[in-house]
Amino acid sequence: MTFVDTGAWAGLFVPADPVHNAARDWLQTNRDRLVTSDYVVDEVITLLKTRCSTQAAIAAGQSLLGERLATFIYLLPDDIQRAWKIFRAHTDKGWSFTDCTSFALMQRLQISTAFAFDNHFSQMRGIRREPG
Repeated sequence: MTFVDTGAWAGLFVPADPVHNAARDWLQTNRDRLVTSDYVVDEVITLLKTRCSTQAAIAAGQSLLGERLATFIYLLPDDIQRAWKIFRAHTDKGWSFTDCTSFALMQRLQISTAFAFDNHFSQMRGIRREPG
């Protein structure tokens, strides 16, 4: 399985995004099952609405919530608590709380690969960021 982060989704859904081609190309060659979280989907939809349009946000939301591209996973209360511990333990990093929820979910699901353009995923021990 590969976890998909906000920046990868945004790159995929926004043709003008600087990473669009890299995101599209990586996705076309990927053979792993993709998973994403409710927190990431929230970020993607909000980002697209504010930076692009409501229609772009709705189109992405329909694709993600309809699980056309990835399995959609809700964070559990234990994931939130684990994320909070990660957030507090790594104050030297620029990680958002959503990053930490992604790390916690990846730990629970034993996922070691992230489709992400966010270098924060390279900073967390045990995670390989794709595309490399």
